[in-house]
Amino acid sequence: MSATLAGSRWIKADLRARKGQAVLTVLTVAGIVAALITAATLLEEGTNPWRSLFAQTDGAHVWLYTDDSPQADLSGIDGVTQIAGPYRSAPVTVAQEGKKEPAALRAMPATPPLVAHPVVAEGRWLDPSQPDGVVVERSFATSLRLRIGAPFTIIALSGKRHTLYVRGIADSAEQGFYPQWTPGLAYVLPVMLDRIEPMLGRSEWVTGLRVADPDATQVVSQRVVVMLEDKLQRVYTWREVRAAMELDNRLLGTLLALFGVVGLVAAALALANAAGGRVLAQLRDLATLKSMGFTRGQIALLLLVEHGALGLLGVAIGAVVGWGVMAAMLGATSVAPIPVLAIVAGTALVVLAAVGLPAWRGGRTPPIPAAPALPPRGRLSRLARLALLVRLPPALVLGTRDAFTRRVPAFLTAFGLAVPMMMVTIGLGVWATLDNFADHPEQVGQHASLYVRPGKAEPAEAERVAKLDEDVETVYPGTDVDALAPGMARSVRVRAIGSSTEPYPFPVVEGRMYGRQGEAVAGQGLLDLLGIKIGDRVRLTVGGTPLIVRIVGRTVEPDLDGEVISVGLDSLAAKDSVPPEFYALALKKGADPAEVRGRLLAESAESLDVQAAVNPADRLSIIRVVIVALIAVLMLIGLANLLTASALGLRDHAFDLAVLKAMGLTPRQVMATLVTGTGLLVVLGVGAGAAAGMSVVTGLIDLQGHTSGVGAGIGRAPSALTLAVAVVGAVGTALAVALIPARRAARAQVPVTSR
Repeated sequence: MSATLAGSRWIKADLRARKGQAVLTVLTVAGIVAALITAATLLEEGTNPWRSLFAQTDGAHVWLYTDDSPQADLSGIDGVTQIAGPYRSAPVTVAQEGKKEPAALRAMPATPPLVAHPVVAEGRWLDPSQPDGVVVERSFATSLRLRIGAPFTIIALSGKRHTLYVRGIADSAEQGFYPQWTPGLAYVLPVMLDRIEPMLGRSEWVTGLRVADPDATQVVSQRVVVMLEDKLQRVYTWREVRAAMELDNRLLGTLLALFGVVGLVAAALALANAAGGRVLAQLRDLATLKSMGFTRGQIALLLLVEHGALGLLGVAIGAVVGWGVMAAMLGATSVAPIPVLAIVAGTALVVLAAVGLPAWRGGRTPPIPAAPALPPRGRLSRLARLALLVRLPPALVLGTRDAFTRRVPAFLTAFGLAVPMMMVTIGLGVWATLDNFADHPEQVGQHASLYVRPGKAEPAEAERVAKLDEDVETVYPGTDVDALAPGMARSVRVRAIGSSTEPYPFPVVEGRMYGRQGEAVAGQGLLDLLGIKIGDRVRLTVGGTPLIVRIVGRTVEPDLDGEVISVGLDSLAAKDSVPPEFYALALKKGADPAEVRGRLLAESAESLDVQAAVNPADRLSIIRVVIVALIAVLMLIGLANLLTASALGLRDHAFDLAVLKAMGLTPRQVMATLVTGTGLLVVLGVGAGAAAGMSVVTGLIDLQGHTSGVGAGIGRAPSALTLAVAVVGAVGTALAVALIPARRAARAQVPVTSR
């Protein structure tokens, strides 16, 4: 009992003596745990809202779009358990607050169906007593800033306007969120759709199939394609919808996981270094405890409790913070408990293992309390010999000697600084890649700044108005169509812009641009999906018409997970390409897209629909905030290592200070000696970390681009100026921190002790 009480008092006294270092240790571990929990939550499939929406709506696994109501008995297909629809759907344009957005108006019964029924989040479902009521899908309503009771003005293909009123806002699991997934979706009663679009030839029919085994969806889709080959326009499954709803969570989660795992290794090194440094500094105290009757096991346990408690406290704080942040962002039910518990348990084991070895070594301290703690002996390092040869000032020579007096702690300190600096360099590379997206949108397929849709005007008039604007350099007519992939029983996007002789300048990073009809370029996601490579031919089906193209190049494609094939407009059949759906406008250098848009709307008397292109960097802006937060955590890890190195250097040379002063060194020279010893390790670690980061940063970013479907060729390393500023800032900050204890030690009155 007395040993336990004495041990607890000793721990409290030691923690009080190093409050700053203790707090730094706790914050470091907490930041790493919070990052890991955030990464695991974002990478967990449960964060995808599709799962809960699919369960709430009793969703369909397969959605079919046909040009007429399917007459075949789809319920007879093996594996199909329930059918939703068929529902008639008509394309319209929504005119809201000066904006025009494409939408699909779907006829639904007043009684919600049992399968794939939208879940009303606000307001109420359709009612025959209000035939002009409309229920709008939530993401579409959010984009249009709609509220219950607001007018909902639509323009039919005939050009006639109709005003509906928002009766409800609903969630659906049948398509991705708007505007990543277009057109927007709205539901009306069949009688209202007949009034808005009386011509059946301008409509399509939508049918949902719920299958018994979701893993057999592909087989069911292939049977449907065979059965409805003549009528089928496109088909997609629950897998595409789930992927569309991820909203870049996986990219952010991957980045956090990379920083978290590497940061955990760096934090473990920092803890081991800190614990080892404290053991060396406490040899006299430990020897005194040994002489008082403490056993090896008791001293080892004492050290394990002291240093392990700080790490475990950081684990607990990080778990609470990480859980709280994710619960606030995604909801408490989206945070899976098993990954969180696994991270907490794994990090706790790493913490205990990191401090276990120094604790065990502390338990082997001999019970000789009077023995002074002498610095280790050894040969001069090569760097110290070089300092002597070039006749550096004595303070710098002594500091160079001191840097590598203890080689293992010196290596751990340099390595502990190199790992955070490597991750900082990678983070700066990610930042540079986002800046490149923003500054050079043409490198990610956004050569055009504006997209013009005819709206109420004729396509020829829309093209004429666009070409007459003084700031418009080139006008590319274009059409997006969905095509059935061969043997996949699913749809892919075919983007036709420009012509084969005057193609839209897609960013081709492998192969070449198409130059004739029947040639195409594709995104990495499409190449992986179809299992093809550059040079292969692929046969697609667009509205029942075969489209046979040869892939001649790979493009950087940020849309639809890279599952896009791009061709010239003249490669499509006339029925699919005439008239064009839109015109992509490439502006002259220095032109303001907002001004050009305003002029086009004014020139066309608001009859055109003019929208600005959305840069991928805008969707990933949250990553910049994450990078700043993670760099702050990595700086804490480096600071912890630095403080340990400074403390160990002062401990080893505490008795040398009086000798140095007696030799004639001024306090400033003594201070320079101590800072030089620490500064060399800092320069070595920071330089090695920056070099390692520069060697892998573009490869890691391109690897992520490849796996996400965007494709390799997007990675950018930080500029030389940015890297130089980061290195100088890291070294300067480290030296400034090391200067504080060195200054105190240089001014202290240390008596000369005979040895």
